[in-house]
Amino acid sequence: MRLLLPHPVLTLTLTAIWLLLVNGLAPGQVLLGLFLGLTIPLFTRRFWPERSPIRRPLTLLRFGALVLYDILTANLVVAWLILRGPTRLRPGFVAIPLDLGSELAISLLANTICLTPGTVSALLSPDRRTLLVHALDLDDPAALIATIKARYETPLRQVFDPC
Repeated sequence: MRLLLPHPVLTLTLTAIWLLLVNGLAPGQVLLGLFLGLTIPLFTRRFWPERSPIRRPLTLLRFGALVLYDILTANLVVAWLILRGPTRLRPGFVAIPLDLGSELAISLLANTICLTPGTVSALLSPDRRTLLVHALDLDDPAALIATIKARYETPLRQVFDPC
């Protein structure tokens, strides 16, 4: 079954996206959406990384809610920083030591940092042990490191890394 349907959630998602794009539920469009949803994962199977087991799904849901909350509040903070005037900004880089072992967890951490306004993941070290992050307004580098490790890295480690 895994050979014919390697990513069932992706199949359903692609089908739904197709139906949203065509803005209809005509039988031909549903069949075409299912066809695309089935064939795209089959043809892209070799590009997908190995599956990472999710050890704590509720922690992952809480992490997602936390990220959405942080995105909303960071938008307000960045807007305030811009309105205050760019001359008061203190941009800077900070190197964050990583305790994550999973490639997926490292990728999610880097993307989460980029999604949160005011911070950008700039560089992952070749040994994947350090992530360079640029902050729009860096008052205390140690506080930024502690915040990222506590709010983002710890839940990702609980979800994806083995104990």
